[in-house]
Amino acid sequence: MKLLEIAAALLPGTSMDTARLASGQFHDVVLIPGVAVVRIARHETAAAELSRRTELLSRLAATDLPFRVPEPLGPVATVGDRVAVALSWVDGAAHPKGSGDPVRLRALLDALAAVDLADVKDVLDEPHAYAGRDRWEELLVEEVLPRLPSHVRAEARRRVAAAAELEPVPAGLVHGDLAGDNVHWSPDGVVVGVLDWDLAQPFDPAVDAACLAWHGWDAVRSAVDAETYRRARVWAATFAVEMIGAALLNGEPVDRYIEKTTRVLETAV
Repeated sequence: MKLLEIAAALLPGTSMDTARLASGQFHDVVLIPGVAVVRIARHETAAAELSRRTELLSRLAATDLPFRVPEPLGPVATVGDRVAVALSWVDGAAHPKGSGDPVRLRALLDALAAVDLADVKDVLDEPHAYAGRDRWEELLVEEVLPRLPSHVRAEARRRVAAAAELEPVPAGLVHGDLAGDNVHWSPDGVVVGVLDWDLAQPFDPAVDAACLAWHGWDAVRSAVDAETYRRARVWAATFAVEMIGAALLNGEPVDRYIEKTTRVLETAV
């Protein structure tokens, strides 16, 4: 069944004339600007997780977050051989890369920290959801590092070890991918929505601070305390290595990720 047909089945009576298609790590997406977004699971794992992820959105929408999240417009449904859900449209646009108001970034992190984990913990994923969960270090050391060119393996190992050796901190609600198109801003610089909560987890809030390096490290340094900034730099240093681990878990070809990660690591070798 075609993607537009699935969207039409979930949104009867809605015109698909303005619809456009996109694709993410877990879902194919039908975007109907100003109206709705339909997320269609790309594989069995995503299909199995879609109900939990959708329930998380419902609960977040019921909290006092100062921005919108996509809200379910109906239940998760099987249409043909695909599992999908329709979500509300969230206005705004991604912030230009490399700039940002530290006060606004701090407010975004504070809003996440204010969410009571007890209200959402049972529908969050595990820490390191993106790359292995409780196998995170094992996956990166035993399966990713051997695939890297020999001249960057020591640097990759150093980065993973530095993160693994961080002292635990009290867990907060971590979005896990707080950058780019996942944060929507108004023209006057206010966060109006946060999308794509698939990697949300109870973990170190410095991970989200690291993701906000989209806005530049100077902005992050001014937005958080010195310890959070230090931890954010450590976590950010692992992101390039994690990309390969996530690709392996998803059954994706890894060559392009290896090339990109190698270039990142070479800057420190």
